Amino acid sequence: MNIKPLTPDSSPQASFGAQLRSQREELGLTQDQVAARTGYSPGHISSVETGRKPPTLRFARQVDRTFGTGTKFANLFLDVRASSLLQGFGQYVVEEAKAVEIRCFEVGIIPGLLQTPEYAAELAAAALNRGAIAQTQADERLRILASRQRLFTRTPPPRLFAILDESCVRRPIGTPATMGAQLEHLMSVAALPHVTVQVAPYSMGAIRSLDLPVYLLGLPDHSVTAYSESAQQGSYERDPEAVRPLLTAYHHLQVEALSQAASVALISKVREEIQ
Repeated sequence: MNIKPLTPDSSPQASFGAQLRSQREELGLTQDQVAARTGYSPGHISSVETGRKPPTLRFARQVDRTFGTGTKFANLFLDVRASSLLQGFGQYVVEEAKAVEIRCFEVGIIPGLLQTPEYAAELAAAALNRGAIAQTQADERLRILASRQRLFTRTPPPRLFAILDESCVRRPIGTPATMGAQLEHLMSVAALPHVTVQVAPYSMGAIRSLDLPVYLLGLPDHSVTAYSESAQQGSYERDPEAVRPLLTAYHHLQVEALSQAASVALISKVREEIQ
């Protein structure tokens, strides 16, 4: 029998399929046996495993029940649904909605939770124009972002600590008016009692403890989870041993970054320069 090789790193859909096959084989089940237990055809199981057909939430839950894997495949489905985003981000968004505290560090762009609609639209349009995403994916990104930002209408809202590399505020996105409004929004948000905004200036040099975007969630059960990104891949992590170094690096960055007052002054200065 020729078994099609899988490429799990190519997309969330491919990763779902690869993990489905791996779990099935680990349990010693054939595609026919899984089909019989889930109510799907063997051809459907094969198509999902090879990434030719996307899973549905119903399918993912059936697989979890069949394999006894809790919510593993239901969580993986969230990555497929958020396919315009990096792997792992779908799981992160679900947990972010529950968070009581959010800590984030960004490089090059304003963190999504703090973006104006116009700024976010410019980023989505740029990705669309260079062929990185399709129109449906651009629309999906904006819908997900709007949903995430509704966190701050919750009572009480989560506590947000945002550290921005200086490149975030200096990199022009859109027209001067769009960028100016975005910086004005940053300053307004920084005045809220549940938000702290700091800038990690270029002058930090090599002592900056993080080089890639990192998001840390404080959850109601007092656990901390982490989402981090490289250029092509995201990773959502619940293991305390894996989260701890990121949390330590974040705390170091908080100490070394500009104070909120100095950060707002820098943002104001950049806004005046582009007007």
